Amino acid sequence: MTHTPSSLANLRVAIIGAGPAGIYAGNILSGSVAEAGGSVAIDLFESLPAPYGLIRYGVAPDHPRIKGIVTSLHEMLDAGSIRFIGNVEVGRDIALDELRERYDAVIIATGAIRDAVLDIPGIDLPGSYGAADFVAWFDGHPDVPREWPLDAPEVAVIGNGNVALDVARMLAKHPEDLRSTEIADNVLGGLEASNVTDVHVFGRRGPADIKFTPIELRELGEVPNVDIIVHDEDFGDADPADAKNNQLKVMLRVMNSWRTRERTGASRRLHLHFYHSPVEVIGADRVEGVRFERTAPTGDGSVIGTGEYREIAVQQVYRAVGYFGTPVLGAPFDEVRGVVPNVEGRVTDTASAATAEDGGTALQGLYATGWIKRGPVGLIGHTKSDAMETIAHLVSDAQSGLLAAPAVAGDVLDLLGERDVAYTTWDGWRALDAHERELGATHRHTRERVKVVPRDEQVAISRSGALIES
Repeated sequence: MTHTPSSLANLRVAIIGAGPAGIYAGNILSGSVAEAGGSVAIDLFESLPAPYGLIRYGVAPDHPRIKGIVTSLHEMLDAGSIRFIGNVEVGRDIALDELRERYDAVIIATGAIRDAVLDIPGIDLPGSYGAADFVAWFDGHPDVPREWPLDAPEVAVIGNGNVALDVARMLAKHPEDLRSTEIADNVLGGLEASNVTDVHVFGRRGPADIKFTPIELRELGEVPNVDIIVHDEDFGDADPADAKNNQLKVMLRVMNSWRTRERTGASRRLHLHFYHSPVEVIGADRVEGVRFERTAPTGDGSVIGTGEYREIAVQQVYRAVGYFGTPVLGAPFDEVRGVVPNVEGRVTDTASAATAEDGGTALQGLYATGWIKRGPVGLIGHTKSDAMETIAHLVSDAQSGLLAAPAVAGDVLDLLGERDVAYTTWDGWRALDAHERELGATHRHTRERVKVVPRDEQVAISRSGALIES
């Protein structure tokens, strides 16, 4: 007869962050413990009233294929083995130590929502923005301003990844081509008033070193009434036949075709520039241009400066050079790498330690997964493998008796109630989800949903548990 290890009986685990990383971790943990013959209660804490993290607030509204992952995340939470507790910020509404004393283990899955720093002169001038802030605005994030200044005709986007393409596409795209999406009304109104005519995307390296994906790049070329311009001097001698992989070969072929595509005289233009390293944002009282140094490939995948400089006139700049991790108050944090220091998902107390043997001591019952664990790189597949590694260690630690039993009994919801924290639940999300879908169905431009943006409205609808008259 197989006996359930006492360390896996009635396990209680808190997960901080209800994006893909946190949801996958909860789903994998639930299955792993059940397979081992144990039982686990999982609480998923989220600072926003709604779940899904960057899938809801970090993916452009015209990406229905990518947003399809919401379906699988919904099914995981709808199964009932994970309790969603939204509108609760750990470090403000409840301390990390208070979670650790109420659960056998805590998993940090807060991801990365801040922009990485681009340390060049003038980057803080008015008219210079982080891509993450702009993405949050066009995705209807409740904690950013409702309005966004789109009064500049010429705009620079610095970066050669998918976020840069999302930003560029949303700036160049005509609002009538977004009306069928779940875009929020205030965002649609802002885009309708946009003065943008030219969007310039700059990469420090060449076209053979882009960080785009083929789907993103193809979508860029399908934007109606927008001319894509690739300059011969920026494309260099990149040959699809020499591509490192099939994905890159496809993308080089696509960009090569744009070089010879006849311009249509569209009202907006999107320029792709390579071998441009930004050295200064120019302007007196606000952005007036960007100064770049031309670069050249070294043959080993890197580039060097050529000493040739050029200035390009723009009135806005968006830096899309990566994200930076979101720390949790009370948890160790590596301010250089933007991650919670860890060894294979076990959080350590030393940010500089590469392994536990280097001086980092594993903190009992504290784990990390997703971008906050490895840095803001990789796709959903990496997030799943991250979670599997972290959960394997958590389960092993539980079986080995390395987890301390909760020191404080009782339901955490009672504590939140005593503090008058207006937390939201899974049933509340279902009410908000239904409300947004109803708004979309009855909108003058029929959509799948219309997002409710203000936090207080999201919370009110969620906590009512019923639809509110629109």
